[in-house]
Amino acid sequence: MVGKEKSDFILLPDFVFSQVMPQIQDISELKVTMYIFYLLYHKRRYPSFVTYEELASSSAVMTGMGEESLQRALGLAVNRGTILGLNLNIEGKGKDVYFANIESNREVRDKIKRGELSIEEVVAGKREAEQAMEAANIFALYEQNIGMLTPMVVEELKEAAKLYPAQWIDEAFKEAVLMNKRSWKYIARILERWASEGKGSGERRQDIKRGNVDKYIKGKYGHLVKR
Repeated sequence: MVGKEKSDFILLPDFVFSQVMPQIQDISELKVTMYIFYLLYHKRRYPSFVTYEELASSSAVMTGMGEESLQRALGLAVNRGTILGLNLNIEGKGKDVYFANIESNREVRDKIKRGELSIEEVVAGKREAEQAMEAANIFALYEQNIGMLTPMVVEELKEAAKLYPAQWIDEAFKEAVLMNKRSWKYIARILERWASEGKGSGERRQDIKRGNVDKYIKGKYGHLVKR
C-alpha cells in the first residue's frame, strides 16, 4: 500500500513541468522520461547517464510495456529534446545511453561525437579521471543535500573541486546540513573561509593561493558566493 513507508523526494528541472509535460501525449513517453530522471538523480558518476539495459530490465518501466513500446517512447523523448541519446563503446560493447538534455551533457556528447573524449576517459584514467571523480563526488553531495544540478552550478562545483581538498568539501556540506543551511552559496563561503583563515589547526592549506581563491570568488560565478 502506498504511503506506509518513508519516502524520498527527487527534484526535477523546471523545464520538465513548464515545457515538456504539456506537450507529451503518449503515456509511455511520460513514464520513460520520468523514470530516466529518477535514475539520473540517484547516479553517482559524472556525467550521469542511463543505459538502455537498465530501462529494459526495470519492472517499474516495463510493467504494461513491451520492448517495442520502450524503444518508441525513447525515440519520442529524444526527438522532443528532453533526453539526449548516444551510442557509446563501454567495456568493448556498444551501448545506447541516455543523458538529461542540459548544457554540460550536451558538451560531453559533442566532444564524444568529435572524437575528443571517450567515456572511459571521463570515468577512468590518470589526472583527468581523478578530476572527474572529484567532480562526481561533489555533484553527488550537491544532489543528495541540495537538489538537482543546473549547468551554472555544475561549472561552479567543478571549479571548487579543483581548488579545495575533497575532505574539506565533504565536511563543508555536513556543516551546512547541520546548520540547516542547504545552499551552495553557504557551503562555498565555508570553504573560502577555511582557505583564508585556516581549518582545524588554524593553518591554511598551503597549496591554495589567495589569488586563486579571489579568482574563484570574484570570477564568472562569483555572484553565487558573495559575502
